[in-house]
Amino acid sequence: MSPPVVPKRRGVARLWHAAGHSLDGLQAGWHEPAFRQEVLLAAVLVPAAFWLGRDWVQIALLVGSVMLLMVVELLNTAVESVVDRVGPEWHALSKRAKDLGSAAVLLSLLFAGGVWGAALWTWWRG
Repeated sequence: MSPPVVPKRRGVARLWHAAGHSLDGLQAGWHEPAFRQEVLLAAVLVPAAFWLGRDWVQIALLVGSVMLLMVVELLNTAVESVVDRVGPEWHALSKRAKDLGSAAVLLSLLFAGGVWGAALWTWWRG
């Protein structure tokens, strides 16, 4: 038995449908404690970026580093979900995939911390 044929959407209908999938993804991410913490952190840091940044480039770096962290967290969650879907038994490749996702989150955290730390240091020194 072949899978059902899904009609191709075009134009606004395609965008509308894609937006629905994106909202579903954000809702799924909200169920992850790390993503919730990052959203709450973003709720503080994004407005602070407009106060701390001296020009649009600095503001973009400050906001972008926080957004990058959340994007990487969502991708890490996606990898973990796929690995868990494959099966509950331990496998070296499953561990590797999850470890790589975790390392990506760590690097994005270090990047965001470095950007914000540099901005705060510059502000502090006047």
